[in-house]
Amino acid sequence: MSENCTHDCGSCSADCSSRKPESFLEQPHAKSHIKKVIGVVSGKGGVGKSLVTGLSAVLAARMGYRVGVMDADITGPSIPKMFGLHRRATGDEEGIYPVVSQTGIRVISMNLLTDDETAPAIWRGPVIAGAVRQFWTDVVWGDLDFLFIDMPPGTGDVPLTVFQSIPVDGILIVTSPQELVAMIVEKAVNMANMMHIPVVGLVENMSYVVCPDCGRKISVFGDSHVEQIAQKQDLPVLGQIPFEQSLAAACDAGHIEQASAPWLQHLEQRLRQMIQN
Repeated sequence: MSENCTHDCGSCSADCSSRKPESFLEQPHAKSHIKKVIGVVSGKGGVGKSLVTGLSAVLAARMGYRVGVMDADITGPSIPKMFGLHRRATGDEEGIYPVVSQTGIRVISMNLLTDDETAPAIWRGPVIAGAVRQFWTDVVWGDLDFLFIDMPPGTGDVPLTVFQSIPVDGILIVTSPQELVAMIVEKAVNMANMMHIPVVGLVENMSYVVCPDCGRKISVFGDSHVEQIAQKQDLPVLGQIPFEQSLAAACDAGHIEQASAPWLQHLEQRLRQMIQN
């Protein structure tokens, strides 16, 4: 403790070893009891982050866990369509209630709070970040084993708000085969490290397409670099998702809960480890 310490960290400028960094973590709704929160992130858009979020939630639900999905991509929400949800979320003096999917997955999204799901949210960053914070503090999630947060790309206001306001237990980083993505992944890893949030692993999307005639795997975007990226960052690869027409059709039709995802078996193992710890 510094000799200049006033014993009041709120007004004292002394650099004491006992000084603790200010926490910005928000409490969830009083009726929300969530065991594990997993953020699904990417350093750039268009790599399939929402797809991975949806498939992860479906996988966890099939494993028997109680699951929720927070669609934090306020200006580009796509989770409700994947799950075939078009009715509005309800609320009362207690809070906002998520919409429940056919298999019991609880979902909240900006598209579930507006009269017109095609109406754009033309908001500035702080307003968007505030809405995401309310998805945590005002939504009655109930008892959940996993809450997956589908975040917008990049390292801007919303990811920063989520990392500072919500006790995230780990993040999944979604990538694609292009070599330039290695740099983008490194940015996401570095942000997680700076925020002291562990990285659960990498999931590569659009890895290949299977020839319908000969069954050969065709690397549409060139050879995958995910193993090299994972080795450099000392992270596990939890799945490689191919171009799959039936999967795309299921998402477009709102039937992601009926889709098969055999490429995510390593993610399944990791989720089970997380809930046991």
